[in-house]
Amino acid sequence: MTDDKRSSNEGTTEIEHKRVLQSGTAWNGQPYTKYPEGKPSISVMRMSLPAHSELPWHIHAMPNTAYVLSGQLTIEDKETGATCCVKAGEAVNETVNSAHRGYTTEQATELVIFYAGFEGQELSEPLPGEEPEF
Repeated sequence: MTDDKRSSNEGTTEIEHKRVLQSGTAWNGQPYTKYPEGKPSISVMRMSLPAHSELPWHIHAMPNTAYVLSGQLTIEDKETGATCCVKAGEAVNETVNSAHRGYTTEQATELVIFYAGFEGQELSEPLPGEEPEF
């Protein structure tokens, strides 16, 4: 993560930016090896989760990153039980083709999620017997 600043041409106003996340791996160390084949399609979703809620077990077939606007989200890997907690102002790369879910505890959580897939590709696929994520 890097913090950078630069002045605008106005002289008195500063434009600030902060790289929140840059990585070629998911939160659990799984490497991203390639993007899906097909005509690229970037999707951005805003998601609101109430306190004490959980998403169904699901997979994503493409790289995606969630940025937490408020609250906190815990991501759990179905196979290993490993977890990763991300808080407001943090981002997390999710796994590809690996079953996981997200859940909240005491706080409601607002996320913005960026998906890098192909045209017509589903953003999320539920595991058998699970409800769709959205």
